[in-house]
Amino acid sequence: MHSLEGHLFCWLLDASPAQVNQTSPNEALVLAELERRLTKTALEELPRQPAVLPALMGALSDRDVTRSHLAGIILGDPSLTDQLLHVANSPFFKPGEQQIESVEHAIFLLGIDGIRSVASAAALRPMMTARTSQEALFAQRVWRWGLSCARASELLANAQGTDANAFFLVGLLPSLAYITLRREVQRIYRSKLPEETIEPSVVRKALRHFDWHTAQIIADKWNLPPRYHAHLLAAERPSPRSEHTPLNDGIIMGTREVLRHAHQRNLSEEVLREAIPLETRQFDEVRRALLLMLREGARSL
Repeated sequence: MHSLEGHLFCWLLDASPAQVNQTSPNEALVLAELERRLTKTALEELPRQPAVLPALMGALSDRDVTRSHLAGIILGDPSLTDQLLHVANSPFFKPGEQQIESVEHAIFLLGIDGIRSVASAAALRPMMTARTSQEALFAQRVWRWGLSCARASELLANAQGTDANAFFLVGLLPSLAYITLRREVQRIYRSKLPEETIEPSVVRKALRHFDWHTAQIIADKWNLPPRYHAHLLAAERPSPRSEHTPLNDGIIMGTREVLRHAHQRNLSEEVLREAIPLETRQFDEVRRALLLMLREGARSL
């Protein structure tokens, strides 16, 4: 899937293949400094754990959680409440034309299972918001890519009868790692190469070499449950007998469909179906749900 990854980097970085693949004289310095910061867990851009996340994670993991208990956790954090209503009303998640006006209304319309994904996305959304005009396009695209991979991972996990909600949140972590790494590279340029402009090829190598490491650091700093680390590790280092985890396959399917929807180069239909080991009916159901999300979400994300 190396070619799919290359197409993704060109789209995310809004650069040509020549730009993302060239060798930069600044590469060794930037990547060495980035690796040093990662090794010492000294990333200046490492996102802080959302204050409500521990309680929210506990509620989202409890299959017997009540609507009132979940609503109480969300309403206890005004910023999360605002983000949840914003995300719930986006075409990516809103189930119809009716405006969702309260947390209780969101839970009623989406149901407990539906609100799990919305709450996870709402908790991470502020960290993915562009800080400057220079990173606006990257932030927008990496958030769309993250949602696509998370949704695909969730749908694939659900089709396999496994931990669907956990895979949605885990599926968002690579996109959070991407924007964290881009911002860290930008900081390194400012401190060590103040006369230089950040280069797509250097960002690409940072993303490619350090994405899983960064995602694991975020999961560790946020004290996510051990199974989340296990899902990340299984995707990063799949064994020959378990190459097809929901996260691995979700990233492939999410990447392919988001690129196709953006009219970018991607995988052929035949190669995609060969890459995802699902029976035709399940594959088509997952694919339809993902395409519907992308089509409906195109106007706002």
